[in-house]
Amino acid sequence: MNKPELLTPQNCQLIFIDHQPQMAFGVQSIDRQVLKNNTVALAKAARVFDIPTTITTVETESFSGHTYPELLAVFPELPLLERTSMNSWDDQKVRDALSANRRNKVVVSGLWTEVCNNSFAFSAMAEGGYEIFMVADASGGTSKEAHDYAMQRMIQAGVVPVTWQQVLLEWQRDWARKETYDATIAIVREHSGAYGMGVDYAYTMVHKATERVDHGTRLEPVPAR
Repeated sequence: MNKPELLTPQNCQLIFIDHQPQMAFGVQSIDRQVLKNNTVALAKAARVFDIPTTITTVETESFSGHTYPELLAVFPELPLLERTSMNSWDDQKVRDALSANRRNKVVVSGLWTEVCNNSFAFSAMAEGGYEIFMVADASGGTSKEAHDYAMQRMIQAGVVPVTWQQVLLEWQRDWARKETYDATIAIVREHSGAYGMGVDYAYTMVHKATERVDHGTRLEPVPAR
């Protein structure tokens, strides 16, 4: 059993598997708009913390359609690793990309949990020796049961279940880390629902910010006129 170890910006990489419209159409385990919100938030977090990232696609032109434009906008320079196999690990391009990043912990967000995520996780662990961290709320299955039982099966095999916000805050870890503070808070405010609303409330009601001033992401106190 692997020893407990926090995710850091230096010890992990990220893979997005098949975030494509036809795959999303089949998702029934989570609201699809919430799924996209969480996926894009995770991508933005990876960008902020400079996490090596891989994006895979399956049968783009013949079935699945093109990757979410919101996800592509976060990583406009990344190649899309197209394949035919349901299991990303079966594609040599994917294995090479993971190997080139030289990080043993792999954070995974994908569709569907019970097929593409499940098979990738088992193969990457068994054949590649990777540790897998499955982002449960940035992944989806064809039913709640399909997602839940796939997650349980992976957990029994040693996969670590996480959520996108958990990953973001684990990478940030310390609010004194000022170089990523503003960007982290920006992601929280845009994508974290009640938590983001709480941040806005704290800025305005506790810290007495009276206007939004465009200094990165902060609400700054403005002197009374």
